[in-house]
Amino acid sequence: MGQRIKLVRDNATGNGTLEKTRLKLGFIPLTDCAPLAIAAERGFFARHGLQVELKRQPSWAAIRDQVALGVLDGAHMLAGMPIASTLGIGGQTVPMVTALSLDLNGNAITVSNELYRRMHAADPVAMADRPLTARALKQVIAEDRAEGLAPLTFAMVHPVSSHNYQLRYWLASAGIDPDNDLRIIVIPPPRMGANLRAGRIDGYCVGEPWNQAVVADKLGVSLITGYEIWNNAPEKVLGVTRDWAGKHPNTHRALVRALVEAALWMDDPDHRDEAARVICVADYVNAPAAVIRRTLAGQFQYHPEIAATSLPDFNVFHRYAANFPWRSHALWFVTQMQRWGQLDRNVDARAAAAQVYLPDTYRAAVEPLQLAVPGIDEKTEGSHSGPWMLDTPNGVLSMGADSFFDGAVFDPATPKKYLQTLDALNPKTPPTKPTLQTRS
Repeated sequence: MGQRIKLVRDNATGNGTLEKTRLKLGFIPLTDCAPLAIAAERGFFARHGLQVELKRQPSWAAIRDQVALGVLDGAHMLAGMPIASTLGIGGQTVPMVTALSLDLNGNAITVSNELYRRMHAADPVAMADRPLTARALKQVIAEDRAEGLAPLTFAMVHPVSSHNYQLRYWLASAGIDPDNDLRIIVIPPPRMGANLRAGRIDGYCVGEPWNQAVVADKLGVSLITGYEIWNNAPEKVLGVTRDWAGKHPNTHRALVRALVEAALWMDDPDHRDEAARVICVADYVNAPAAVIRRTLAGQFQYHPEIAATSLPDFNVFHRYAANFPWRSHALWFVTQMQRWGQLDRNVDARAAAAQVYLPDTYRAAVEPLQLAVPGIDEKTEGSHSGPWMLDTPNGVLSMGADSFFDGAVFDPATPKKYLQTLDALNPKTPPTKPTLQTRS
């Protein structure tokens, strides 16, 4: 039987009918699935005429495939995934788009207690750096190589994830070649802790709550957060196929509106406790509410024996124009795909970003909400070390820092020049093994 489609008035705008009201959206059990869960549990979807069934998925690959096949209408998706699917990276070519960023930040790099101990022994001075560099890890790698030992194994969640690129950025900045000096494999987020406990991996980059859960269980130590690597970096998006967006424009806009309202609700500090209670249950994240609450409250615990540190922007859901689909973010992801050999360097990065990130659709969707919205589609990334103000056609937006921890600046007008700068700073040797190894 075909999926039921019902025509109703668009409650928020009155400018047309919703082509489809019964939707299935996928998500991965992570803290940043919260906008979807809150939109469902607090009635934001219903307010915009949508009946949404949220479907928990086992992996990011499953998310991509289920959306591509039409089993899901859309999903909580890695920011780089619609780009990769459109360009045919890592699987079948299925054009996808996003008109909504779901959040900023939320990741960290965590290692086993044993590797942390070895890093401290190798270079205690480097381990005092803040933000922490990978210099001590480089020493450990050199020691293992001298003894003829197998390389260390790190995990991330998907080859086109921010986690993969943040991990590689951090490693390369210390002169570590991610493709030759260690192994990088793929593991779904909820399974990181079990694999670290079993000794199958030495460290990983993942989103919350799967760093803080390991620290709470005294199984590992978090070294650096994604926020420290790139302040207010893009994280997840609402991903749909281009075909779906074309067939359901009013439904798409209503979906964006509902999720923006949920994200706005999420960024009220008084709502963070309730959000933790909502998403901690088995149907969503299936993790202790106290662990989820920590980062939602702006606290991050690096070491099980050291008190949590205040990181008020660890999870950002709406402020700083967090929901706007900046094409400069898309361009940065394209440069990382090119940097690490996933995409030919002759591909037009600007054209790829324009195909996938849809700022005009976002503007049209949120117009009834009377929010200040950027009038530009891209911005320089890395040039603000603190708060700044952005003038828009309908108000002024308070923006957050966007610095990279190595001081780099990404100008979206010159992506090839940015790549050349990275090449000069962090030269790579030709790979001697596959770039990415996947654990099933």
